[in-house]
Amino acid sequence: MELRHLRYFVAVGEEQHYGRAARRLRVAQPALSRQIQDLEEEVDFKLFERLPRGVTLSAAGKLFLEDARRILQEVNEAAARAGRVARGQSGTMRIGFTENSSWRGVVPDSFRRFREQQPNADLQLQPAPSLEQLEAIRAGRLDAGFVNFMPKTDPELQQLSVAIQHVELAVPQRHPLTKLKRLRLRDLMDAPFIWFPRRAAPAFYDRMMHECFRGGLKSPRIVQEGINEATILSLVSTGMGVGWVLGSARWRCPETVVILPVVDLNMPLPLALAWRRDNTSPLLASFIGEVRRLPGVRAVNRG
Repeated sequence: MELRHLRYFVAVGEEQHYGRAARRLRVAQPALSRQIQDLEEEVDFKLFERLPRGVTLSAAGKLFLEDARRILQEVNEAAARAGRVARGQSGTMRIGFTENSSWRGVVPDSFRRFREQQPNADLQLQPAPSLEQLEAIRAGRLDAGFVNFMPKTDPELQQLSVAIQHVELAVPQRHPLTKLKRLRLRDLMDAPFIWFPRRAAPAFYDRMMHECFRGGLKSPRIVQEGINEATILSLVSTGMGVGWVLGSARWRCPETVVILPVVDLNMPLPLALAWRRDNTSPLLASFIGEVRRLPGVRAVNRG
């Protein structure tokens, strides 16, 4: 039994006339009659009672018509679902992101754009540190991720630069440093620091220490480690010390914290969208395409 047998049967059952059903299906009436005969032979019972003018469904045919309609509807819905996946309009997308990139700019804009363009897709968002994201992307647990500290070359991964972030200083609102018109690294020699642990990003940690040493902050007075930016902001808000954060932190920092640029600290931190080179998901391709079209991403790549 093939799907065309069910389609032909449904047409005859609904029209109760071979000629009208043939015209509806755009097939020759003798061919339609043979298909119905073949179907009746296969199921081994009569589907129709012949009348002088047309046909009527047998008792078994009436029940079979209900099931045939349901089967055809399920097949059509399955084909439509698969088609949406093939066209990148449906399916599941698993995207990672660093928390400090999610408050403003490309990352939240990309999620909004994706939700608008792909309302039928399942968007699963996973906040995680960059190194964890890269591991998850390589292992196939994430389709893509917005990460810092992206290797310049990687045989497994493809990347798209989406933003340049800058390291700035979080200080308590009434701290004396807020009164300086041009804050420099050497001005921080006596400041107590809440500093991120080296294990979180060894290369970045070493680079920060080098830049501080070069600017005159040769031995920062670290009084507490903060595992992430949220922790650093929280501890700074208590007055425990000052801490390094990304400039985007000003969009979510407590009211008692001020974010200040340090004029001689040159620490741009690229943010990239990363994904496996062999990931052929149409939905991923659609997401990457939408990210490429965001104004901020075009500006970054022109630079």
